[in-house]
Parts: sequence; C-alpha cells; structure tokens
Amino acid sequence: MADRLYGLSPPEFTAARTAEARAARDAGDAGLAREIAKLRKPTVSAAAVNRAARAHPGEVAELLEVGERLRAAWQEQDPGALAELTRRRGEVTGRLGRLVRQEGELSAAATAEVEQTLDAAVVDAGAAEQVRRGRLARPLAYSGFAPAPTPRERPARKTRPEPERGERAGGKRKPAAGPGARAGGKRKPAPENEAAAARAREEEEAAAARAREEEEAARKARERAEAQAAHREWQEALEIAQRDFDERAAKVERLERKLAKARRRLDDSGNRLEVARREERQARRRLDQ
Repeated sequence: MADRLYGLSPPEFTAARTAEARAARDAGDAGLAREIAKLRKPTVSAAAVNRAARAHPGEVAELLEVGERLRAAWQEQDPGALAELTRRRGEVTGRLGRLVRQEGELSAAATAEVEQTLDAAVVDAGAAEQVRRGRLARPLAYSGFAPAPTPRERPARKTRPEPERGERAGGKRKPAAGPGARAGGKRKPAPENEAAAARAREEEEAAAARAREEEEAARKARERAEAQAAHREWQEALEIAQRDFDERAAKVERLERKLAKARRRLDDSGNRLEVARREERQARRRLDQ
C-alpha cells in the first residue's frame, strides 16, 4: 500500500492517502488507518526519485552498484579504481538525472535536490537502500565523503643506526660526531623530516576544518530543506482546510436562507391556520343558533 502511494505524484498523494486511511478505518483496522495517516507527503524532488526507481530500475541499480564499488575503492585507497569509478559515477548520475527531468518539469531547486539525493545514494549505503525502495518523502543529503582523495606519502620512519666500531665496554657506543650531532650526544632531527611532519599536520588540520565546515553547511542545508518542506506541507494543509471551511460556510449560508424561507412559509401557514380556526368557530356558533 505504501509502495503504491509513494509511486503517485504529490498532488495525488494526499487524496489517495486519505482514501486508504478511510478504507482501513471502515474495515475496522484503526491501527492501520493511523499508520497510513502518518505517511508523509513526498516533496516534488523526492517523488521524482521515487518515480525513477520504478520507471528506470536498471539505471538506478547501475548507479547504486557504482556507489558500492566506489565506497569499497575508497576503503582500499585504490587511486586507479577511484579515478575510474568517479568518472563512471558522473556519467551514470548525469544520465539518470536527465531521465528524471524528462519525467516531468522540475524547478531549479527540485533539480538540485534530485542531484543531491542521487549523490547521497552513491556515497552512503543507507541512502542507497532508501532510493532503491522508492519510498522517499524528503530529499537526501550526505557530507564528509571524499570519492577521489589524493594519496599522501607518510613521513619516512626513522631507523635506529647500526652499532659502530669502537663501542665502549658494557655495550654502550660513543656518540658519533659530525654535522648532525650536538654537544652531549643528542642527534638533531633532519630538517626535511621536520618539514614533512609539519606539512602533514597542517594538511590534516586543514582537512578536518574543511570537513567540519562541510558538515555544518550540510546540517544547515538539511534543516532549511526540512523547514521548507514542513512549511509547504502545512501551507497545503492550510489551503485544503480553507477550501473545506469555505465550502461548508457556503453550504451553511444556503441552508440558512432555506431555513429563513421555510420559517416565513411556516408563519404564513400559522396565520392561515388561525384565520381558519376563527372562521370555523364563528360558523359553528351560527349553526348552533
């Protein structure tokens, strides 16, 4: 039942959901009626992705398969596979996006939400399953995944120097003198290793900062999208309630006019009744004389 509802367009969804809930309630299944009534109306972009999952299952399956392989390549840090799969991801996403747009006119905002949802399905297994089921009520979003990272060389590990000749008794060797030694026998770290470690730390800190910024931006975008969707849903509910109120108010007005007319007729009938009673009494008195 939910699968059928989420295959409908947003304008059809509300009426169909109401009809299904009423049918379940009339059949005596109040619990099912409540569950049906809780189903959220899909946004335009979510409905477009739901239709694509039904109309183009092959293309959707191909995109999700690319996403699964891309996630595996990311875990293995395979640069060649990442490059090839990233290229395929762009091709398949673009082709599926064109098919979605051909199904119906979408605004620029809805188109962006469709692309955002397809990207989320590629990088996140949970989002992929939601897209595959075709029962989305809201667009999906995901942040923090880098599909084509640049491998970074790790700083070379320092190896312990081989024992030198001329060790002193007890196994202790004399500190080697030279350009890399300081007074007291302590070895000065190589400048290139220090620079490499500093660059690595800076890159890690910059990457962490970017990840935090992206996550915060994605969170704000999700909250705004949810707020916009809730506003659209309540705006539609307001319009439906206003139409229902206007129709009932017009019906009440018509009934009140009919009631007023009926009351006037009742008053006329009452007047005729009083006249008839009076005339009947007078006629009876004349008859008795």
